[in-house]
Amino acid sequence: MTTRQVEHEITAEAPAATVYRLIAEVENWPRIFPPTIYVDHVERGADEERIRIWATANGEAKSWTSRRTLDPENLRITFRQEVSAPPVAAMGGTWIIEPLSDTRSRIRLLHDYRAVDDDPESLRWIDEAVDRNSRSELAALKENVELAHGAEDITFSFEDTVQIDGSAKDVYDFIDQAGLWAERLPHVARVHLTEDTPGLQTLEMDTRAKDGSTHTTKSYRVTFPHHRIAYKQVTLPALMTLHTGVWTFTENERGVTATSQHTVVLNTTNIAKVLGPEAGVAQARAYVQGALSTNSRATLNHAKDYAENKR
Repeated sequence: MTTRQVEHEITAEAPAATVYRLIAEVENWPRIFPPTIYVDHVERGADEERIRIWATANGEAKSWTSRRTLDPENLRITFRQEVSAPPVAAMGGTWIIEPLSDTRSRIRLLHDYRAVDDDPESLRWIDEAVDRNSRSELAALKENVELAHGAEDITFSFEDTVQIDGSAKDVYDFIDQAGLWAERLPHVARVHLTEDTPGLQTLEMDTRAKDGSTHTTKSYRVTFPHHRIAYKQVTLPALMTLHTGVWTFTENERGVTATSQHTVVLNTTNIAKVLGPEAGVAQARAYVQGALSTNSRATLNHAKDYAENKR
């Protein structure tokens, strides 16, 4: 069998330990890898883990499971796909982060792979895919690691929670069935939901603001009945460069706690244009959180009415 080994590298203006941490902690991936929608731990040990990744490839959302070995002392992470999709017979590799100075680092990405039946045509296809993906991934990683390292003040998370006297399944169903939101939620003007793969949704909608204007957003959503729905917005309003979120539904003795959590990175270049020349980061943050919270709370309260009426 022919095993191909290739290496790509890039230099980033961020400390090696920071880069390692951003890659090691998979909850950061939707922030630093544009194609990544969500990552979930399947198993976790001290330095071994299995992760499931949902990501887009050529405009389609896909998911796969990888094993990873973490080596924080040497700033190395090895990975291997558990089940590869044809024409790939096997795929693995290593991230190696090398400090160049206190503030710069070299990021090396190594891959090894085989083609199904050792087919030369397939191997050529994989060569091209790995080369293209590695280059774009490293370029995006460099840009987003530098942004994430420098964007602590414009990155923030918050959540809204309601207690519901109903079942987690009914509350989950209301959020899951987003295709009905135009009928069920006053702030949703138009909605289009597709779910070609069970548990993986594409949601496009027009949302009404308080002033009556509407804006269009597109999100990919990953559903975990009946306790969690995670999403990443890929068409964003002007004040955000990133928006991810998770709906969670936790049963308790009084029914269910439903929470909407958001993580946002502000788009500082648009603050003056949207909020006026006097506005700064604090005003933008308050504005974005206010808008997202208003919609989240409205959705949660309608879900509450729905679930409590189902009882």
